Amino acid sequence: MVTKSKEKVKKDDYEKALSAYDLAMKAYHKGEYEKTSELLKAFLDKFSSEKELADRARIYLEICGALQKKEKVQLKTFNDYYEYSIFKINQGDYEEALNLLEKAQEMKPKEGKISYLIANTYCLMGQGESCLEHLKKAIKLDKFFGILAQNEADFEPLWEDKKFKLITRMV
Repeated sequence: MVTKSKEKVKKDDYEKALSAYDLAMKAYHKGEYEKTSELLKAFLDKFSSEKELADRARIYLEICGALQKKEKVQLKTFNDYYEYSIFKINQGDYEEALNLLEKAQEMKPKEGKISYLIANTYCLMGQGESCLEHLKKAIKLDKFFGILAQNEADFEPLWEDKKFKLITRMV
């Protein structure tokens, strides 16, 4: 027979476990994955008997481990930077894509596809003026980009813009 004092101790232990788990989850939601990992390890050391919470803690510990691993991509050539910038654009990491495109442009300053992709990225970011500036540069390097831009869905927000029409009709 479980006494009231044993029941109260069990309830208090569960409350402490819940509090410790909650603290780890707050760090997780702030994006503090290293801190979360430390808190979850401490939680598991102390409260592994709380099976449901411990199972969740182990899952979040694995997630934090994966999130802490840095991408290790060796970029050396123009094509490396170009291709990886496309990957970053597709991920929605436009700032990083622009950084990569700048490096590619330093390697081949007269490569129109870089200016075109920079224009495309700025358009996706909603920065029309920067977009048009780079699109104009791309078209000066290769008139084909004017035709391409007129049919590229990413440029649709600018299709009715007078400057866009003027720039793309330079072909």
